[in-house]
Amino acid sequence: MTEKYIRERLFELQDFGYRDFHSRLMPTIPKETVIGVRTPDLRRFAKEFSKTPCAAEFIKTLPHKYYEENNLHAFLIEGIKDYDECIKQLNIFLPYVDNWATCDMMRPKIFKNHLAELFSEIEKWMNSEHVYTVRFGIEMLMCFYLDDLFSPEYPEAVAKVRSDEYYIKMMVAWYFATALAKQYDAVIPYLENNRLDAETHNKTIRKAVESYRITDEQKAYLRTLKRN
Repeated sequence: MTEKYIRERLFELQDFGYRDFHSRLMPTIPKETVIGVRTPDLRRFAKEFSKTPCAAEFIKTLPHKYYEENNLHAFLIEGIKDYDECIKQLNIFLPYVDNWATCDMMRPKIFKNHLAELFSEIEKWMNSEHVYTVRFGIEMLMCFYLDDLFSPEYPEAVAKVRSDEYYIKMMVAWYFATALAKQYDAVIPYLENNRLDAETHNKTIRKAVESYRITDEQKAYLRTLKRN
């Protein structure tokens, strides 16, 4: 009953043009599993749905058929106010994440209040064999540990991630490009000393030079570090 109700509501919000556009950005999932619900609309539905008894039933049901059902699941996890329960539900859900978009939209609010203990969970995620679990771990490190809580051990942990998976490499590049904007002096040696594979190294530089937070002088220097 819950599944039927959710799908009816999601298809009411369907935008065919958005479906066609967005599905092209996610080559890892079949187009027929994308309904085409814009993220603001889905977030509004998730906020409404989270207040119903059906939400607890839905979050226990995996796997889901549709991309938007996975995103709804992700938004429900974001709103969990108990840290241990949030971690528990994430660890159940992450192995079912099959695309970069669902992965990248999850940023649980409760994490901000538990940063001291969160890093141990991030380490576990980064050591997973599942592509999007690794990506999620690196993203959480990027989101929460590049400002006041920054420590040299964090970029070191990311630099040690070794994978041929495109979506992991691109997240490593995103992490280091963001780290250059926030912790330039601590992070630039990773490029100077060729600590990343060539593809990730060059992608990091490309992302960094596109950033308004990197100075023109820094961008000029970064361009000299490109590898063939």
